[in-house]
Amino acid sequence: MTERLKPPRIAIRGRRICQLRPLCYDLSVDQVAPALQQFLTEFKRVANAIVDSYFVVDTERRIVDFNRAFFALLPRQVARGLKGKRCYEVIELNICKTECIAQQCWTDNRHVRLDEISGSIIGEAQKLRFILSAVPITDERGNHVGALEIQRNVTDEAVVQVKYQEMLETEARERERLANQVRMRTKELLETNQLLLKTQKELLAYKKGLTV
Repeated sequence: MTERLKPPRIAIRGRRICQLRPLCYDLSVDQVAPALQQFLTEFKRVANAIVDSYFVVDTERRIVDFNRAFFALLPRQVARGLKGKRCYEVIELNICKTECIAQQCWTDNRHVRLDEISGSIIGEAQKLRFILSAVPITDERGNHVGALEIQRNVTDEAVVQVKYQEMLETEARERERLANQVRMRTKELLETNQLLLKTQKELLAYKKGLTV
């Protein structure tokens, strides 16, 4: 006997009736692995000690928790319904497609840190620079249930570093230019001095010719 399909759920809001979307980003407690939920409960006790932005993902890279610092990075349209979105749907880094830091920490089963990672918030033009850290979250059997990812925003420091490097390069070019000028002037002086000596010798020879 063929099983009858259940009709889509209908949400009633006041007098308006709307069909719920099949894809819902908000994760309920039941959708989070028990071991990951236990980690989140215990982690909340010390989470305030982390001043950098962070989020927690499950093994499908869906965001299940985050702090205010991470929320503050995002524009309103991106931050809305943040839980349940995959991390690469929120922030696009140059490692997301090939070297995902969560995948790295699961593969190596250890803490992973990556420096000088560039990227941007989805929908934003500004380029950001981060130092990233990721730690695998496991259950009692050692199976991975998620990862804690911490982002230190070093964009301002990177800008200062770039400007400082540009200043050093400008100064180096200026020193090289001055050094070239000094070498050219020195060469010109030597040539002039040699010409003067030659002229003096010719003059002495001419005088001797007159006295003979």
